[in-house]
Amino acid sequence: PAHMAGKRKAAAEPSGDDTALGVVVQRQKTSEGGGSALAVTTQPKPFSQKAFQPGAHQRTSSLHAPIMLLEGHEDAVTCIEFSPGDGDVLATGGADKTLLLWNVRGENENFAACKGHKNAILDLRWTADGNDLVTCSPDTTLRLWDATTGQQTKTMKGHSGFVNACDTSKRLGDFTVVSGGDDRSWKMWDLRQKKCVFSVMDGFPVTAVAFGADGLNVYTAGIAEVVKQWDVRTVSSNANGDANGAPAPLMTLKGHADTITGLRLSPDGSKILSNSTDGTMKTWDIRPYCEGDRCVQTFAGHVHNFEKTLTRCAWSPNGEKVASGSACRNVFVWDAVSAKIEYKLPGHLGSVHAVNFHPNEPILGSAGADRKVFLGELAD
Repeated sequence: PAHMAGKRKAAAEPSGDDTALGVVVQRQKTSEGGGSALAVTTQPKPFSQKAFQPGAHQRTSSLHAPIMLLEGHEDAVTCIEFSPGDGDVLATGGADKTLLLWNVRGENENFAACKGHKNAILDLRWTADGNDLVTCSPDTTLRLWDATTGQQTKTMKGHSGFVNACDTSKRLGDFTVVSGGDDRSWKMWDLRQKKCVFSVMDGFPVTAVAFGADGLNVYTAGIAEVVKQWDVRTVSSNANGDANGAPAPLMTLKGHADTITGLRLSPDGSKILSNSTDGTMKTWDIRPYCEGDRCVQTFAGHVHNFEKTLTRCAWSPNGEKVASGSACRNVFVWDAVSAKIEYKLPGHLGSVHAVNFHPNEPILGSAGADRKVFLGELAD
């Protein structure tokens, strides 16, 4: 893989005033030698909804600076995910068809640029052991990458249209992957096999998928505006991998009024978070025995634009916060219980497509249409 495709910039060290945690802004500066160098300044803008008290900017993470800007993508960045466990590596994918791997600590070196997709990367997931990454693309394929070397190790072909979303099983030792696409199917893959294990046709394009905690349930959503739960044990398939008959979902969660663009399972496995172009996110109780309405909470404030890009969503590792990007160029973080907006974070110069929380530090990563990736530490 190409080495060092990207570079990073840090915000100035915060001082004790209210506006110190500003937005990282770049301006062109001509050095004495006549060549141009990039200078980074901070612009005094409020960093969040929370009022920062003077002198209260205690560093809360191991980031080099409170806000880090990672630059290396040559087009919109569409997906972002920290490695599981220690969160030492950040993976980002984008419309430049490239998967970039970054060190989270220190200078945020971009140590691998993984190329192979013939079109944009729309979604990415680490495997549960953190050794590999799965990506998917409108080039109709999913691909597997070695996270250490950056080499592509597998191409998964089977979809006949855009592959919009993928997820990996959260269980160690489980090699299954689920994908959803514009060909109106969701497919199950085993990374040890060449072809898909089975494929289920579902009537409408699928734009979001997620595994349940046990790896036996799969959640799909898309143009149909509902979240469906499937028990993979009830799906049998023929030699071509096509599902026999028409498998029925275990559960259908209704409430959204437009395409669902993102799904994420809660850390405890009891809820699923859905993001929709109807301008809301919702959490749903997916436990088998649930009294009353399964829609637990509705979150609002973020904006989906007319392009209706696939805006993804995220849970914090303790399940207390949820987050989403927005077409208004901000990152939103809500309290998962009360649905109160805790942070509205500026900095991006275009729509924010995806967000991800670090697995064990108060760090939020965001990926935007402006080709930028930000890592920012939260106050708590």
